[in-house]
Amino acid sequence: MGKEEETFKQIGLTLAKHFDSVYYVDIETGRYEEFVHMKLLDDLRVPKHGEDFFEDSVENAASCVHPDDLELIGQLNDKEEILKKLSGQNSFSSVYRLIVNGKTVHMRSIKIMCEDKKHILCCLESIEEEIRVKKERDRDLQSARREARHDDLTGVKNKNAFREFAASIESRIASADRAFPFGVVMCDVNDLKLINDTRGHSFGDEVIQRTSRMICGIFEHSPVFRVGGDEFVAVLTGRDYEHREMLHKKLVEESIANKRSRSGPVVASGLAVYEADRDSGFDDVYKRADRQMYINKSELKSMNAIDGLAGLKKMRTPIPDDCRRRLDGMFGALVTVADGGYVYLNYMKYDFSRWSLSLVDDFGIESEYMYDADAIWRKHIHPEDIEAYSEAMDSVLCGDPKMRPFLYRAQRADGTYVRLTARGFVLSDSNGDPEFFGGIIVPV
Repeated sequence: MGKEEETFKQIGLTLAKHFDSVYYVDIETGRYEEFVHMKLLDDLRVPKHGEDFFEDSVENAASCVHPDDLELIGQLNDKEEILKKLSGQNSFSSVYRLIVNGKTVHMRSIKIMCEDKKHILCCLESIEEEIRVKKERDRDLQSARREARHDDLTGVKNKNAFREFAASIESRIASADRAFPFGVVMCDVNDLKLINDTRGHSFGDEVIQRTSRMICGIFEHSPVFRVGGDEFVAVLTGRDYEHREMLHKKLVEESIANKRSRSGPVVASGLAVYEADRDSGFDDVYKRADRQMYINKSELKSMNAIDGLAGLKKMRTPIPDDCRRRLDGMFGALVTVADGGYVYLNYMKYDFSRWSLSLVDDFGIESEYMYDADAIWRKHIHPEDIEAYSEAMDSVLCGDPKMRPFLYRAQRADGTYVRLTARGFVLSDSNGDPEFFGGIIVPV
C-alpha cells in the first residue's frame, strides 16, 4: 500500500466517524474521489468519483436537491466562491435539503481546506435527528411561552399577556397614534366567593369557565384576558369596537336573564372607550371601565331576589285564597319527599310561608302559617352561625337554583340548641321570576 493510499485510508477512517460522506477534491483539476460513502447517495445515483467536482455537483443537484435550494447549491459549489470563503478560514458549512424517495432530508455540507492548499474536503452529513430535536425544542418553547401567557382554567390569555397587550397599546398611543380607537370592557363574576364558600371551589371553577365562554362568545373578535380570580377584561378593536354598545348591552342583558333564571353566570361589567383629548394612556380607560363595572355590580346586587322580597314585605299584600291553596298543595308534595325533616315553603310574592307543625312545636313558633318567616326564624339561630346562615340564604336567593347543605344551630322552645342541616331551592315562574322559596331542615 502506497504512502498516499495509506494517508487516504487514515483520513477516511477518522472522518467516517463524523460524516456520512466525504469527497477529496483536487482544486486545480477538479478531480474528486469519495472515500467515505453515504448509502443514502446510492438511491440518488451520485457518482463516487469524477473529473470535475464543481461542474458535476451542480449537474447532479438538479435531480436530487430541493428546488428551493438549487440556487444555494450553485453558489456553494462554485469554485471561486469556495476559494473565496476558504481564504479567510479553514472551513465553512451550509444546510440544504435533498429529496430522497419523495421525502425531504436535511443535509449539512462542510468544505475544509487541506494543509497542502491544493485539495479540499467536501463532507456531508444528514442532520434529520438534529432538525427533529430542534423542532421539538421549538414546540416546547412555544408551548411554554403560551402557557406563560394563558390561563390554565379557562384557556384565555392571562394577566401577563394582558400587561404586554396594554403596554403595546401604550406604545402606540405614545408614538402619536392618538387616533387609535379601542374600548375596554371590565368584567367581574358576581358572588364568586359566596359560591366557593357555599357550593365548593369545583363549582366555582365551573362558573369561571362558563363566564369565560360567555364573554368570549359575545366579544368574539377581541382578545379576552383573565386578570384575577373573578375578573376578566376584553379589549375591543375593529368590528367589536364599532358595535361596542350593542355587544355590551347583550352582556348586561344575558347576565340579568341568568340572574332571573338562575341558569348561568352573572357578570357585572363596565365599558369605557379611549378619548384622545381626555386619556393619557391605556390605564385611564381601564380605570374608567373598572368604575363603571362597580356601578353595574351595585345595580345587579339591588336586583337580588332577597331584596325584591324585602320590597314586597313592605307592601304586605294579603295572600289570596287560591294562592294559599296552591302553597298548601306544593307543601304537601314537599312533605312526601322530606323523609321526616322539617319542611318550609314561602310564596315569595306575598312573603307568606307554611312550616311543618313539628318545627312549630319543637321551636315554639306561633303558627305553621306566617308572614315574614325569615325574620322570625333568624331569632332562633345561634349568634355565631348567623353569618353563615345569611350567606347560604343569599347564595340561593341571589343566583343558585339549589342551596348546598350546610350546618347551623337553632334554639328550641326549651332553650337548648340543636344542630341542623338545611337544603333550600328557588322555583321560578314562566317569566323566570322567583316564585317559591323552600327547603328541608334535618336535625343532626
